[in-house]
Amino acid sequence: MLGGERAGGDVGGVGRELDDQRLSDQWPHAPQERLDLVRVRADVEAGRDVRARDVELDRGDLLALADALDPQRALHVVAPRAPLRLPGLGGFHWYVVPRVGYPDPETFRAGYAQLAAFDDELWERTGIAPERTVLGGFSMGSVMSFALGLGGDRPVPAGILAFSGFIPTVAGWEADLASRAGLRVFIAHGAGDGVIDVAFARRAREALTAGGLEVSYHESGGAHQIEPRNAEAAGEWLRRTFAEGS
Repeated sequence: MLGGERAGGDVGGVGRELDDQRLSDQWPHAPQERLDLVRVRADVEAGRDVRARDVELDRGDLLALADALDPQRALHVVAPRAPLRLPGLGGFHWYVVPRVGYPDPETFRAGYAQLAAFDDELWERTGIAPERTVLGGFSMGSVMSFALGLGGDRPVPAGILAFSGFIPTVAGWEADLASRAGLRVFIAHGAGDGVIDVAFARRAREALTAGGLEVSYHESGGAHQIEPRNAEAAGEWLRRTFAEGS
């Protein structure tokens, strides 16, 4: 997760600060053990929260991405680790992938429930409300951000930040766009992506725009990666999202 900005954008004054603190990677277990990384520079009572979920990015990459999106360190940054280790595959995963675009229902539902509980607990512990939260991620983390951000059983966030992902098609889940009218969404995807085809991003843009969401779409010629110019655009989008929500 990336997250949290002081009301009015002020990053000075009295506040709680845990800078690049590494916590346990044994998520999900006891509450204090569920986080990979926390980078806080926010008034916890009046902050804004942005959460990034990733599978390919390691811890150092997440902090580098956080700094690229938020160079002033105005945000409360939280990065939950995905729960699954899959045979023959590196990293941590949110669900099994039988086919790109169509997560395995059982592991998807389990990851969704665990991440929803994580979000609910963190909102309660920090005092940062869902409407002051942007959910974001890269690749599989982007899929989970779409899922939690668009799921009708979940609170409406301030926005969704999606790098190189898709809106999932999976039994037992569907996007509730009617309750998300006006929700801000940032989508960035490479036309040369050989892992998740750019057609998924284009379809997401069309569906969300038709549903009345406010979509900022950025397509580059790159592969399965975050282009520097898209990270810069995402940072500006975050600043506008929080400023307009003040």
